Amino acid sequence: MFDGLQDKLQGVFRRLKGEGRVSEDVLKRALREIRLALLEADVHFRVVKPFVARVSERALGADVLQSLTPAQQVVRIVRDELIALLGEDGRELELAGRPAVILLCGLQGSGKTTTAGKLARRLAGKGRRPLLVAGDLQRAAAVEQLRQVGAAVDVPVVEPRAGESVSDVAARAVAEARSGAFDTLIFDTAGRLHVDAELMAELERLAKVLAPDEVLFVADSMTGQDAVKSAQEFARSMALTGVILTKLDGDTRGGAALSIRTVAQVPIRFLGVGEKADDLELFRGERMASRILGMGDVLSLIEKAEKGLDRAESERLAERLASRQFTLEDLRDHLRQLKRLGPISQVLEMLPKAGPMGRLDASMVDEGQLVRIEAIIDSMTPRERRYPKVLGASRKKRIARGSGTRVQDINQLLKQYRTMQRMMKNVKGGWLKKLGA
Repeated sequence: MFDGLQDKLQGVFRRLKGEGRVSEDVLKRALREIRLALLEADVHFRVVKPFVARVSERALGADVLQSLTPAQQVVRIVRDELIALLGEDGRELELAGRPAVILLCGLQGSGKTTTAGKLARRLAGKGRRPLLVAGDLQRAAAVEQLRQVGAAVDVPVVEPRAGESVSDVAARAVAEARSGAFDTLIFDTAGRLHVDAELMAELERLAKVLAPDEVLFVADSMTGQDAVKSAQEFARSMALTGVILTKLDGDTRGGAALSIRTVAQVPIRFLGVGEKADDLELFRGERMASRILGMGDVLSLIEKAEKGLDRAESERLAERLASRQFTLEDLRDHLRQLKRLGPISQVLEMLPKAGPMGRLDASMVDEGQLVRIEAIIDSMTPRERRYPKVLGASRKKRIARGSGTRVQDINQLLKQYRTMQRMMKNVKGGWLKKLGA
């Protein structure tokens, strides 16, 4: 997420830090590079120009030019302006109606149906009883897709009947919610490949029937300025209460996230950060700004760990590691704990970059290798996991057949495991002894 913009901004800041003295000319050159980096990230030109002007006004002041740490001052200014640009933090849904109604709108392929399921899971976790409504009568597979999404999150779906219009489905869904003790309707609507009069007229009719508490525009963050333009068009016809940016786990340049609030005048409420039903987060402007600048998002990582990890199991593994009793069985359990946090690439994005080499990125981590390691260890007997020294040629061949891997893969795993053991020995027997442990 934001890798291209992040790398370019990091390059600008590194060059500033490398300057013996930061002059006005050096700062102006850096500001030009920031402007180009934003434009290349598909940030709307109406956003870039005033943003750079504000940064320039503050950066070219005496406080920065005469500072002992001008590069750090510039980073702070850019971060502050990014936070202001991204807008206020997202807030939870305001649902007062009985039933409360959430109307999702957006273009085709933006992720509305998947987002409907994520919202249903989120609301159910807060004690509400949501009901999904299939209001997309244009796309052939839309109803079936919502049916599968509903089954995955254990939320019922109101499906259209033969001959019904979208307004008919809406009226029936409201009646069903009241009779079935459901307190929230999540209405999935049709999309188009572009904004057109027919689409907007249908949404306006729906809004009259449903009187929604929340009208949320679902935008594909990978489409950049196209998402911003469509949000602007929807906002002109509908009283949007917020934006949900989807597919932020993909190759997102940053244009939509940095432009949509300013251009469409609609706040970002939620972020879709993965394919799982729980991968929906409240938007946090300060955290996103930090990630764009390569400072990581440690708070979100901690929240993810608290939510996904088994505390007792983590403490057990930590004790095993500290006592140098860490076996292959423990290694497998540790990998399973890590998998609960989601894709390793997402975890790495939350870590700050450190030094000129930066942090590890997704291209440096072979998640398939982690799957192979788990398969290899699962194919061992309990004794082999605890005492890998017993693994001879015949045992390795058996394990390779059982795990669908090669003997070379097993040898590589054992080599990595022995390296881990040496590192633990050095820590326990060396550094800790010097510290008086």
